[in-house]
Amino acid sequence: MISESLRGRLLSQPELADVASSVAAHAHLWERLVRHEAERRVLKELLTDEHVAVWLICWMEGHDTGFHDHDGSAGSVSVVRGRLREERLRIGGTPPAVEIGPGDSFGFESTDIHRVIHPGGEPAISIHAYSPPLRSMGSYVVEPTGALRRHALRPHEELRPLAPAAA
Repeated sequence: MISESLRGRLLSQPELADVASSVAAHAHLWERLVRHEAERRVLKELLTDEHVAVWLICWMEGHDTGFHDHDGSAGSVSVVRGRLREERLRIGGTPPAVEIGPGDSFGFESTDIHRVIHPGGEPAISIHAYSPPLRSMGSYVVEPTGALRRHALRPHEELRPLAPAAA
């Protein structure tokens, strides 16, 4: 839930963490919307205004966003059920990864490029808070040459890992 003190302005990443964890703790706001599909993640917008958006995302084994940005939006993710793994893009090195489970969360700034993966096991449910609300996103691939390529995503286009360009 969003307290009155957080309304009417853009939120910082720590404030977004509070919003995501608060919404996650109030299952009556989202539980009826939970649905899992093997082919793709299920996304449901729970709240949006000009400064913040909150989403429910349902995950299953094999779901992988690929590396992406949030085009100017900071965010926070709270895991309600299951497990997720977050990796941060690093050129020339192995992406640092953290696996999180129920009650855990992670945040990102508007400039971060990351990917989120369901590592297997039971289906996962997560609550995501963004400020400002997502308007667009970009998806990334590191080519074998080391070049970084960005693909602008259309609204409602599913995040998936990009394949390197054919040689």
